[in-house]
Amino acid sequence: MADARDRLAAAGCVPTTLAWIDEGDAADWRFERAPVDARATLEGAFDGVDLVVQPAAERRKMLLVADMDSTMITVECIDELAGYAGLKPKIAAITEAAMRGELDFEAALDARVALLRGLDADVIDACLRERVTLMPGAVALVRTMRGWGATAVLVSGGFSRFANPVAAEIGFDRAIANVLEIDGDALSGTVARPIVGAATKRATLIETRDALGLPDTATLAVGDGANDLAMIEIAGLGVAYRAKPIVAAAAGARIEHGDLTALLWAQGVPRAEWRTC
Repeated sequence: MADARDRLAAAGCVPTTLAWIDEGDAADWRFERAPVDARATLEGAFDGVDLVVQPAAERRKMLLVADMDSTMITVECIDELAGYAGLKPKIAAITEAAMRGELDFEAALDARVALLRGLDADVIDACLRERVTLMPGAVALVRTMRGWGATAVLVSGGFSRFANPVAAEIGFDRAIANVLEIDGDALSGTVARPIVGAATKRATLIETRDALGLPDTATLAVGDGANDLAMIEIAGLGVAYRAKPIVAAAAGARIEHGDLTALLWAQGVPRAEWRTC
């Protein structure tokens, strides 16, 4: 803490108030004016430490729009489905390139789903049961925010057969995701239109915000891939969560070390107020 304050002083942005949200885990520093150099000065300076610099006003958000794969859950569902077809390395490479912004998302999704044509549809439920794990902190983040009246929407470029049960388990108000088409008992190798991608995520944030009568500053968006950038860039607090480089570089905040409860600390909420049920 002393080292960080010295670094800030050298950069010309000394905090006026130093306090703890949770002692030893989350510090809360206030500044008289916008500390334009604080993020550049401190980010990466200390191992295992995440930093969020934001206006103090309207810090507690009333709308959360979140990605699912590698954000609210620990895996990419399409890659795990591919494992049942013996195609995980091939499909995972396409997923990685798409999430890094190197491929068109819609074309990459079509290409990956086409490779799964003929896969027994029963593996969807097996995959959900055997391979999908909630990201640490997901339940606390969503249920705590909803506890103070916030709305939470899961918007996924993945599939509704995963997103709907994941959203219900975590506590989201609703989920939006792509529909895998099935022919008989097997995947048809196609996705229903329109595809849920970056434009849908952005539109969902805007439409939900406007329907709730909220200002931009009351919104929080979090994701990890290139298809999340459009919503992250317009949110009051846009967060790149363990994200691809293109997302981390553009987001207003980055979480690389903590779990999703870091977003509760970012909103000034101590551990004693977190909800997990």
